[in-house]
Amino acid sequence: MPFQYRPFVCSVIVGLLPAVVALATEPPAKNRRPDPKRFEQAIVAFERRDRENPPPRGAVVVTGSSSVRMWHDTIRRDLAPLTIIPRGFGGSTMNDLLYYADRVIVRYRPRAVVIYEGDNDTHFGLAPAEIRDTFTRLVAKLHQHDPNMRIYFLAIKPSPRRQAIWPQARQTNRLIEELCRNDSRLFYIDVATPMLDEAGNPKTELFIDDRLHMNRKGYELWTKIVRPVLLKHEQVAK
Repeated sequence: MPFQYRPFVCSVIVGLLPAVVALATEPPAKNRRPDPKRFEQAIVAFERRDRENPPPRGAVVVTGSSSVRMWHDTIRRDLAPLTIIPRGFGGSTMNDLLYYADRVIVRYRPRAVVIYEGDNDTHFGLAPAEIRDTFTRLVAKLHQHDPNMRIYFLAIKPSPRRQAIWPQARQTNRLIEELCRNDSRLFYIDVATPMLDEAGNPKTELFIDDRLHMNRKGYELWTKIVRPVLLKHEQVAK
């Protein structure tokens, strides 16, 4: 049968192309600050578990958004022999962590805290300087309670799903890295650069099917980067 041109079919395919392209990356949401109180039940759940099994003082709190929450199952083993209190609550922003800092960080009287935030802030369209400024307020709040508390910031990771907003996330990383350089109590841990391939794109093999969250291989990479830094500064000699 000779080839027959079918303009309707072609127009449908062409019409679908923008949708396919849109699915390739996740554009930023509208500029907004979600209400921190949406996490109240998650924080109450932490407090309930604390009453049943009180964590020790002087440990290292690891908190932040879903990249921390999804690390909960293995993080104690990955960062051993340090005593880790995992307190990630998925979907959170830097402002959410500032709001709940007393309840997910300060109450444990940790000697140090590891923070992963900024990923969702960038998605919500917040400017890099605004995210940096919220981090600055969080640092000030924590140091009001313990001026010697060491604070480690994990760089915002690149991901295939949010590749369209990676330039903003990268700029946020740069601003916070600069902030950390000027305070001996602050540490910037670059988990982002090793997650990029030679072309500067996120390594897809580090992610689960949603192209946003990491698989075990991703967390093994983080462990390889984060653990030596924490051991250098936080391991207490027996």
